[in-house]
Amino acid sequence: MDPDTMRGDGGDIYWRRRMSLLVAVLVVVAVVAWACSSGSGPERSSSAQTSPSASVSATPSVDPLLAGLRTLAMGTASPSPTATPKATPTQRPRRPGEPCSEQDLVLSLQGGKEQIYPGGSRPSFMVTLVNTGTVMCTTDVGPRAMEIRITSGADRIWSTADCVSGEGTEIRQLQRGVPYVRSLEWDRRRSSSDCRATPSAALPGTYVATVRMGKMRSTKGVFHLR
Repeated sequence: MDPDTMRGDGGDIYWRRRMSLLVAVLVVVAVVAWACSSGSGPERSSSAQTSPSASVSATPSVDPLLAGLRTLAMGTASPSPTATPKATPTQRPRRPGEPCSEQDLVLSLQGGKEQIYPGGSRPSFMVTLVNTGTVMCTTDVGPRAMEIRITSGADRIWSTADCVSGEGTEIRQLQRGVPYVRSLEWDRRRSSSDCRATPSAALPGTYVATVRMGKMRSTKGVFHLR
């Protein structure tokens, strides 16, 4: 092209066209760049806000080592002890002739209650033992097993368990509701377990009589010697 022609009106038109084409290309590049940045930037940010996985990742992470130790401890820890209910033993029916149970026996003492015995008179007592169980049972009512004891304060004065000859046992059958009865008189003399010395006479004063049988105790009989 003639350089002179380019310097005239034709040259101006030529450069205008070149500038217009260049501007159009820049606009297209800018639009494409904006579209790409818009698709990768804000859209990712929006998806990060709405995605459940993003909210989960927002929570503080747990140290894998600590998590492993915690799982191991939970797997190897011994279970806490639990209270095991105790089975209630089934009580079998009692058979006739078996030894009596203390909870089925009622022991009592009559006589000597607040009585005054003048010189020469002997105190007398009556012991009763009743079986309240369902069947007949057996028990030892000998002088050692069923002991009648007389005391004065802390002083042990007399006992049927002292100076017993022979085995001192006496097995009796106790029918249900039928009392076993034993009566005795006290000769107002002391007793001892060795039985070698001559027993001395009890002094005037206040005395207490009781009957002992295993863990059972009768009511106290208080009396006075003159």
